[in-house]
Amino acid sequence: MRVVVLDDYQNAARQFADWSVIPDLDLVSLPEHIADEATLAEQLVGAQVIVAMRERTRMPASLFDRLTGVELVVTTGLSNAVIDIAAAVAHGITVCGTSGIITPTSELTWGLIHAVTRHIAADDATMRAGGWQTRMGTGLSGSRLGLIGLGNIGERVAKVGLAFGMDVVAWSQNLSPAKAEAAGVRPVSKDELLSTSDVISVHYQLSDRSRGIVGAADFARMKRSAIIVNTSRGPLIDRDALVDALRTGTIAGAGLDVYDLEPLAVDDPLRSLSNTVLTPHTGYVVDQCYKIFFEHIVEDILMWRAGTPVRVVAPPTAQTPPAH
Repeated sequence: MRVVVLDDYQNAARQFADWSVIPDLDLVSLPEHIADEATLAEQLVGAQVIVAMRERTRMPASLFDRLTGVELVVTTGLSNAVIDIAAAVAHGITVCGTSGIITPTSELTWGLIHAVTRHIAADDATMRAGGWQTRMGTGLSGSRLGLIGLGNIGERVAKVGLAFGMDVVAWSQNLSPAKAEAAGVRPVSKDELLSTSDVISVHYQLSDRSRGIVGAADFARMKRSAIIVNTSRGPLIDRDALVDALRTGTIAGAGLDVYDLEPLAVDDPLRSLSNTVLTPHTGYVVDQCYKIFFEHIVEDILMWRAGTPVRVVAPPTAQTPPAH
């Protein structure tokens, strides 16, 4: 049985699970991202099982139309916005998922906040070039943290902000005062959050309604000293408006782990801006999470072969949206 793991950037598939329990296994790990659909289809010739690492590779209906012999798709996580689940099911393909952990993303959020406010990457480069103090950072205690979205990850970020002595506020389209108060934060309007926060962190579920939820008019409301951090999904922020705000000094900086198109293009202007700190969508990329991912992938394959698939991912019409 041929199993193809897509986007295995760290060659991690074989490190975190015992694949020997799968009889007659032909395991293929593809460490490079394949954006072209025709090329991807060629790489998947002969595969019975495809493993998708989160949302790194789009799998639309047109891709499933090209594939023959694929019977199972396993995605890391319990949902995947870039896989057309309904199209897969229509082709007789079972789609299964895995569990994971959310703590690493909230941890990276704080890594980015510190990196931007204290110029960690720039100071490291200065030190390695033989220099010393050249910049002043910004302290967090007493400043305001504004959370756009207060789901499971947002709540964890809020707890750390409170521990640092920050004033934490939150907004989302459906945020109830009771939920905010239970998290120890104050619910405010979007306008108040944008205009008064020193640090804004985005933790929102991407949908047609939330795409571009932070745009040019929102950046215009923000303090010139404010920073924005996004570890959720790139399209939540209007990319062109963000680049313009950073270039013109409308805001002070940004820490980004997610982008509209991934991997981020080599010539993308975000790479050359001096007031950004960029990470390559590594919010969930830690060994503890990968161990869960790959152990569950192996289990999914075994249970599917036994005729009793587990963690089956249903098409969106029957699927509960994941918490943001």
